[in-house]
Amino acid sequence: MTTGSMLEVPPEGREAGFAPAFGQRVLLTVDTEEEFDWRAPFRREGYGLSHVAAIPRFQAFCEKIGAHPVYLSDWPIVHDPAAAEIIRDAVSRGTADIGVQLHPWVNPPFEEDISAHNSFAGNLPPALEAAKFRALRDAIEQTFGTAPLIYRAGRYGLGPHTAAMLKDAGIRIDTSVRPLFDYSAEGGPDYSNHPVAPYWADAEHRLLELPVTSAYWGPLRRLGPMIHRVQRHTPTFFSGFSRLRLLERIALTPEGVSADEALRGIDLSLDAGLPLLVLSFHSPTLAPGHTPYARTQDDVEALYDWFAKVYAHLAARGVRSCTTADVIAATGG
Repeated sequence: MTTGSMLEVPPEGREAGFAPAFGQRVLLTVDTEEEFDWRAPFRREGYGLSHVAAIPRFQAFCEKIGAHPVYLSDWPIVHDPAAAEIIRDAVSRGTADIGVQLHPWVNPPFEEDISAHNSFAGNLPPALEAAKFRALRDAIEQTFGTAPLIYRAGRYGLGPHTAAMLKDAGIRIDTSVRPLFDYSAEGGPDYSNHPVAPYWADAEHRLLELPVTSAYWGPLRRLGPMIHRVQRHTPTFFSGFSRLRLLERIALTPEGVSADEALRGIDLSLDAGLPLLVLSFHSPTLAPGHTPYARTQDDVEALYDWFAKVYAHLAARGVRSCTTADVIAATGG
């Protein structure tokens, strides 16, 4: 790890200030990606893209409820004609944004062994991470006619050289940090102590970090980081606190988080003064049978119900949607 790496907790003074008129907003990010078996070893081939047919319904739904999705797209999506046409239409109409999501195992050049460790792009040699990213970024610009300004590493896999890579490519926003979560057991980053609020990833204020929003809820929420550190050695330790409703870790996603839980997380985050909530989920969840969160069509309908309830609650609290351009402008970009 190098000094100033995005893997490190940022030093004091890096908090991002937002223009007063920005208020409190919400950004909806979609990990727009291929379908693959989450329980199986990674592989370069054999994935699917059938769920792409479900994206138009989702986009129309977002426009109806006032959401503005950011499609963080990876290599298979960008090179699928149907997906490109659907997303390009929304981007051209100003009702969605396009961003970059790097899944290194399906993104050329293919020089690394396929493994869980190498599925985190930041673990790759810097030149290879950059080559994969550049190939994807350039393909996105060519396909959608606009340069992407926002990035998420697949599996939240930042590395010690990612920040420099992103700045060199003109990326203004990273949203790979998932606070309160630790992926080190799989060879990935540990974000358990990273800030929840947006902050500058560099001293020059050229790269803004928008962490995916998570919150602790319950009587023991102030002890959340310590309890999760213990959980590394005792896997069932945290689940007991959750069952007893003493401590819950709430991620703002419809995947595995109920609407009631999400509303608690939203209220906690807004009451703490968070200027921007970042929601997230995976595009294959829009169709049944591709992720653990949508095994049936009823599960898919529950996802839409989750978003309807969440956005109604946000509207009641005066929280509006925003675009990546809004965020850049509000932070002095």
